[in-house]
Amino acid sequence: MNLNLTKPICFFDLETTGVNISKDRIVEIAILKVYPDGKEESKTWLVNPEMPIPAEVTAIHGISDKDVADKPTFKELAKEINNVIKDADLGGFNSNRFDIPLLAEEMLRAEVDFDMKNRVSVDVQTIFHKMEQRTLVAAYKFYCNKDLTDAHSAAADTNATFEVLKAQIEKYDSLENDTKFLADFSSRKKFADFAGFLIFNKNGEECFSFGKHKNKRVLDVLNDEPGYFGWLLNADFPLYTKKVLTAIKLSTFNNKLS
Repeated sequence: MNLNLTKPICFFDLETTGVNISKDRIVEIAILKVYPDGKEESKTWLVNPEMPIPAEVTAIHGISDKDVADKPTFKELAKEINNVIKDADLGGFNSNRFDIPLLAEEMLRAEVDFDMKNRVSVDVQTIFHKMEQRTLVAAYKFYCNKDLTDAHSAAADTNATFEVLKAQIEKYDSLENDTKFLADFSSRKKFADFAGFLIFNKNGEECFSFGKHKNKRVLDVLNDEPGYFGWLLNADFPLYTKKVLTAIKLSTFNNKLS
């Protein structure tokens, strides 16, 4: 089957130095770009993370410091990768919670602007968990009747994710072959940022999800406690969270000027 697409979608998977979105780095990225006419293009990059890869992480994905020592850094690859994904929606397995937030951090660190304003994301893991509650290896076996023999290889995981999504659409009548529907279905709680520090209230207004200002509107907090914004920017929050906060802060200035 072909996905019913109105624009390209890039399925992608990251192998990294760890699971900390703010501090860890990409060591491998694989992208499978699928076009509305069914054409597919794939590309995989090994990336020098500019930091040691812990032995326990190498044991999972098999990529060592030696493997990436002579590879380009993400900053050197960022524009090339962005050119592949900039006109596309995004898809992955646990991508909403991990791959997209970490990719956003790497892009912003490389001074390449990144946001999700004009695209949607389809998280195949969320669809799977809502329907069956398993892992990618089990999903691949369950939906495609295939063994994922090269799990934790970015390219193998990316292709398996794409095949699983197509099989899910064919299996469940309640799933529409439509990227917007799948994005809505595969989303969990709606966050204003990727990491979940900023949420929306019932009126669609940004609020803090943590600390002493939990559930308070961001605009109210920034107006009542101006120094809190400076503390947030200097604290160890993801770059994308800081980008969203800065945009909210700037909107207050624009409103005063208009």
